[in-house]
Amino acid sequence: MVSRPAPASTALPPMTGDGGPPGFDAFARAVLEDVRDAVFLQDSAGVVRWANPAGRLLTGGAEPRLHPATETSAQPVEGHVEVAGHHRPARIRALPGGWHAWTVTGHGEDGTVTARRHVGDFLAEAGPRLAVAHGRHGTARVIAELAASALAETVFVLLPTTRGRWEWWSCERPAAQGHGRIRRVPAQLAPVLAATFGAAGRPRLAPVPAAEVAALPSVVADRFAGSADVSVVSLGPGASAEVTGALLLGRGGDPEFGAEQARAVVEFAAAAGTALANAQRYARQEEATRGLETTLRPIDPPELDGARFETWYEPAGGVLSVGGDFFDVLAHEDGSAFLVLGDVCGKGPEAAALTGRVRHALTALAMVERDGRTLLRLLNELLIAGGSSRFATLVLGTARPSAGGVGLTLASGGHPAPLIVRRSGVVEEVTVPGTLVGISPQARFAEAEVRLERGDVCLLYTDGITEARNRHDPTELFGDDRLRAVLTAAAGEPAREVVRRLRQAVRDWLGSSAHDDIAVLAVECVD
Repeated sequence: MVSRPAPASTALPPMTGDGGPPGFDAFARAVLEDVRDAVFLQDSAGVVRWANPAGRLLTGGAEPRLHPATETSAQPVEGHVEVAGHHRPARIRALPGGWHAWTVTGHGEDGTVTARRHVGDFLAEAGPRLAVAHGRHGTARVIAELAASALAETVFVLLPTTRGRWEWWSCERPAAQGHGRIRRVPAQLAPVLAATFGAAGRPRLAPVPAAEVAALPSVVADRFAGSADVSVVSLGPGASAEVTGALLLGRGGDPEFGAEQARAVVEFAAAAGTALANAQRYARQEEATRGLETTLRPIDPPELDGARFETWYEPAGGVLSVGGDFFDVLAHEDGSAFLVLGDVCGKGPEAAALTGRVRHALTALAMVERDGRTLLRLLNELLIAGGSSRFATLVLGTARPSAGGVGLTLASGGHPAPLIVRRSGVVEEVTVPGTLVGISPQARFAEAEVRLERGDVCLLYTDGITEARNRHDPTELFGDDRLRAVLTAAAGEPAREVVRRLRQAVRDWLGSSAHDDIAVLAVECVD
C-alpha cells in the first residue's frame, strides 16, 4: 500500500467532487480544508491525489510517501508519512471506493514534534477574551485560564502587590483555579524569577531550575511537582506597558504547538501584558471617574421643620453617572434653606464639569448673599469671565417655613417656570422672567414670592421632563400639557407620591429610548 507518485503534471492538484472519493463533494472538501492536522487523500491505486493546507505546509512542495504500519493488513489503521526523509506517524481511515485519508499526528522518528494547534488560531481565540476581561483580577484570571488551555498543564500568574508580596492566580487542567497572596522570594533564591520581573522589552521565555521552583512557597511549588518542564515569561510588550508580572508554566506532556511552542508563549505573554496594562489603566480612570462623580452628584436635601423635599435625579446615559442637570438644598441657621435647580447646556463630562463649577460657586455665594437676583447676576459674570461657551438655566431662591405654611422667594435665569400643585387640585405657574445665565453681560433677572399651605407642593424641574421623546414616535414630546395632567391627578398627595407618579409617567413614555438629563426638586408644606 506504499503510495505511488502522482503524475508529474498534476501533483496534488485542486480536487473537485468528480475527482475525489465517492461522495466527496464541495462541503466535505471545505471541511478538510479547515482541519488543523495535515491530511492527505490517497486513491485506490495508491496515488496521493490531494492534501489540505496543513499537509501542503508540511510537505513544502516535496512529494509525500505514505507507508502503512503493516503491509499485510487489509485495512491498516496506522502508518507514517515520509517527507524529504523524515517520517511522521499518521492515522489511516478507509474511505469509499478504495480511497484512504491519512492524518498526521505526534512526533516524527527524527525527534521533531508536529504541532497539534496553530499559534495564530490560539492567539485569535485568546484576543477577544483578553479584550473583554475586566479589572486586574478578572484579567489575570482569564490569562491563567487561557494559558492552561494550550500552553501548560499548570499555570501561575504572579503580579507584585503591597507589603512585599506577590498576588497569584492559578489554573490547572482541566479547570481547577486558585487565587491568593504569597511572600516575594528573594532574588538570591529565585534569580530567574527576579530577572523576569525586572525585564524590559519583549517577553522572553526562560527555564526555571528545579531548585528555584522548590524555593517558592509551597502553595506554588507543590503544584509543579508533576511538571517535567517549568518555565517563566514576563508579562508585557515593553517598559511602556506600565505593568510588571510573570507567567509560570508547568508542562508534563508534549508541547501543544510543537517547535512553535516558544513563539506561542512569547506572543501570548505580550498580548496578556497589554491586556493587564489596559485593565490597570482603566481601573485608574474608573477610580478618578468615581471620585469626580462623588463631588458632582447631588446629595439628599436636609430635613427642615415645616417643609419636606423630594427629588428625582436621572442623568442621560454615558461614561459618568452625572450630567448637566443639578439641584442643591442648603439649610441656614435661621431655619430657612437655600434651594436651586438648574440645567447646564449639553450633557456628559463637559456639562458635568461646568455643573460642578456652578454648584460650588453658588454654595459659596449663598453663604454671604440671600438675594436671588444678585446671586444670578454674580454667577452670570463668573461664567462669562471663565470664557466658557456653555450657558445655564436655573431657578433658585429661599424657603422659609412659618406658622401654617412655607414662603418661597424664587428667581429664575431662563428656566422653565416652577409649578405649584395646590391641595385643592389647581396647578399654578410661577411666572419669573429672566435671561439665560452665562450669555450676556446685560442679563436681567427677576424675583417672585409665593406661599405654600399645608399639602401644597412646589415642583422645580428641568426640560428633560417636557422634552422626553415618545418610545413609539420620537417626534412627539411629553410636553407641558401631560406634565400638568400628571400633577393635577396627584394633587393632595405628598411630595414623594407626586414625584413617583411623574417619574412613572415619564418612564412609561420613554420606554427604553434615550433621554436627556432629568432633575426634579419638589418642596412640600407639612405640619
